[in-house]
Amino acid sequence: MLNVRQDDVCFDADLIARYDGRGPRYTSYPSAPRFTNDFKVADYRDIAQTSNASGRPLSIYVHVPFCQALCYYCGCNKIVTRNQQRIAGYLANLHREIELHGQLFSRSRLVDQLHFGGGTPTYLDDDQLAGLMRRLAANFSFAPPARREFSVEIDPRTVTPDSLVKLAELGFNRLSLGIQDFDTQVQRAVNREQSEESVMQLLEAARDLQFRSVSFDLIYGLPLQSPASFTRTLNAVIEMRPDRLAVYNYAHLPEKFKSQRMIDAGQIPSPEVKLELLHMTIERLCDAGYHYVGMDHFALPDDDLIVARNRGTLQRNFQGYSTHRHCDLLGMGVSSIAHVGNSYSQNALTTRDYNALLQEDKLPIAKGLILTKDDLLRAEIIQSLMCYDEVRFADIESHFAISFHDYFVTELQNLAELAADKLIEIDEHGIRVTAAGRLLMRNIAMQFDRYLRSDFNNERFSKAI
Repeated sequence: MLNVRQDDVCFDADLIARYDGRGPRYTSYPSAPRFTNDFKVADYRDIAQTSNASGRPLSIYVHVPFCQALCYYCGCNKIVTRNQQRIAGYLANLHREIELHGQLFSRSRLVDQLHFGGGTPTYLDDDQLAGLMRRLAANFSFAPPARREFSVEIDPRTVTPDSLVKLAELGFNRLSLGIQDFDTQVQRAVNREQSEESVMQLLEAARDLQFRSVSFDLIYGLPLQSPASFTRTLNAVIEMRPDRLAVYNYAHLPEKFKSQRMIDAGQIPSPEVKLELLHMTIERLCDAGYHYVGMDHFALPDDDLIVARNRGTLQRNFQGYSTHRHCDLLGMGVSSIAHVGNSYSQNALTTRDYNALLQEDKLPIAKGLILTKDDLLRAEIIQSLMCYDEVRFADIESHFAISFHDYFVTELQNLAELAADKLIEIDEHGIRVTAAGRLLMRNIAMQFDRYLRSDFNNERFSKAI
């Protein structure tokens, strides 16, 4: 089998141009558009109760949708408001949702992982954040501090070094900072202005407080970006040396996201320039000692993402790449997604529907899916590709009691073209992604997606690169 190091990735512009179609990001399989409203709250309750027998620890995601200002590029489920009554009403319902979930899951199951996302979780004040943590602790059993991975997303414009002291006191030990770009012209074009100095102050404070990990989010393809300007941003980031980086491609979809209509489409870099930005980013970060984890994510060699990959506990889920693959994931808050047992479920997508259901004392689940044996089989293969760049036939065959070559006759035939283009290598032991194939992982995984061959419209997905 081919041996590909974690920092080994080959940028081939011709291959990227040939394979740069649309497809799922595989934060789940089946993908979220496959969730249906046939999945009911009663299904979730049954699955949750059954899962207690597993004794698996828990991971909890809490969605806080509020923001103080509109970032034009953003495609997240967010609410820009200063209406404190609206915020208080949402938080009251979120507290009730936490209680309803707490009634379903055994207190013997420890919460190993907790993530506050948004929106901007740090838009909440100290008392509101503390109230959320108290409600969670009252309804779930937190793992001991040394075992926890408790993270929170931060907009550097909404926090100070003193704020980080409060977050540390609440038990958070990981931070994710939304940077996007340090260039002032780019920041003005997307309505998100913040200085390098303020970010550096937060990073230094986080290190003084012994936060276990700090991650930066960057975006390439924003208006007015150029190779020269983004080089300056990358230089500043490398100098700061965060533990992890997520570098996302900006997908301009103004027909879907109203905020993007504020962006001047004529200022968006061409596809050729975007590829140059991506190539440059990979080269600069790998040269600086970061490992390419996969799809947008980079980490330093001693980061827990790399440790999890080496131990076989890395996963790809709705938060991107994550550790703690052994946990059941509970989603709380508007639009959040859960993965409990062999099911996915998603909360109501609007705060109106979310609040209405909770005011009736109902879990706000809007849709979901119970996975079939075929779903589980294909999900395992796609996870293995996404996280470890390989599929070992023997592992799949022993786990699912199948003959890989008999079950996946069509898929293996389709993979022959990718093998000819040296994106993968196939031998009697399995499939291994090459350095050239790592940037086109979605295209490889799509070969095992049964739904893409049936009724899916690929236009609903983003471009692969």
